[in-house]
Amino acid sequence: MTTAQPLDDHLFRREAGRLVATLTRLLGPRHLALAEDAVQDALVRALETWKLSGPPRNPGAWLMRAAQNRAIDLLRHRGRAERLGPELERALAPAPAGPAEADAAGPEAPDDELGLMFSCCDPALPAAAQVAVILKYLCGFSVREIAQGTLSSEAAVEKQLFRARAALEARERLYEVRDLAQVRERLPAVQGAVYLLFGEGWHGAHPRQAVREDLCHEALRLAVLLSRLPAADAPSTRALVALFCLLAARLPARLDDGGQLLLLAEQDRGRWDRALVAEGLRWLDRAAEGEVPSRWHVEAAIAAVHATAVGFEATDWPHIARLYDLLWGLDPSPAVALNRAIAVGMAEGAEAGLRALQAIPDRERLVRSPFLPAAVAEFERRAGRPERAAASLEAALTLARNPPEAALLARKLAACRG
Repeated sequence: MTTAQPLDDHLFRREAGRLVATLTRLLGPRHLALAEDAVQDALVRALETWKLSGPPRNPGAWLMRAAQNRAIDLLRHRGRAERLGPELERALAPAPAGPAEADAAGPEAPDDELGLMFSCCDPALPAAAQVAVILKYLCGFSVREIAQGTLSSEAAVEKQLFRARAALEARERLYEVRDLAQVRERLPAVQGAVYLLFGEGWHGAHPRQAVREDLCHEALRLAVLLSRLPAADAPSTRALVALFCLLAARLPARLDDGGQLLLLAEQDRGRWDRALVAEGLRWLDRAAEGEVPSRWHVEAAIAAVHATAVGFEATDWPHIARLYDLLWGLDPSPAVALNRAIAVGMAEGAEAGLRALQAIPDRERLVRSPFLPAAVAEFERRAGRPERAAASLEAALTLARNPPEAALLARKLAACRG
């Protein structure tokens, strides 16, 4: 962590959620917005200070103290400290520390993070609102990122966040994560939010970066954290960890040395993290319990087929297409239909793929994504119609969300015209 960008990525994604969760526990959920403000100010101060002096040996402990101090300042400024009571101010205030103590190990608060995650998942709220508030306050997503990840409008996300935050702030304390029945009731929404966090890292809507490894690894960390909670250690949670391991293993090969995005067929599989593949397969074996598989089981199984294929041409596409049929039964979404159509085209030929793409329900939900016209272009190219492929790639280029994505599509377009 020697430059501003890595500091920003690490701090915001790795530490911000933990800090917000701990302050929310101390202040109470009704002060969620104040906790978020205090954490944001602490992060800004860290970036400004550490550019000059370098980060301390334990950034987490430094940040926790800075956030606690800033929370006290905000409370005093807003005239709330006296009403909240001296006990709360004492709880927020860190003990005086010398230089050695300043770098001592900071408090780890997994229960705070889990408590905030499950508090966000109020069954009285729509599932979309539950996911949106987790992504906003625990994962640091912007409204735009949430909208892109959930195929929603920014206005719809704003409404979801307003309702969700109001419900959360009405609580006196964070949710207790020890009740098995209640944790299991809220677990799918928590899993869904962590999944979207990984997805934003894998192929998100960031204006500059096509791949954000920090998000992928943060999602993996949160999934493992979930698995360590006895009430959440369900087969579906283990399958989610398996999925993240198997996909994260491919991250080192998704970009070339110049930062250009590479297709699966172009990747050097020798750069895949085989230890992480093995770990993912172990988690998938551990997930093989129960009679009904979750969508995470099926997606992990698809990832396992890719991870164990010796090369792109050796991929068992008919098996992947059958798995997508199963996934469609569990999650009949446009995104699943798009991936299923691609698998069908790879297994049965370009014309079958084009028919499957044309048959996608709710295609209008994909109109802001470059993936649909890019898939059409690939099968038109395979069918021997380069002019149609080029037209679809031109449409995809207008929807590219960052330079690496645009460069990949431009490269494919040049190949069609060449």
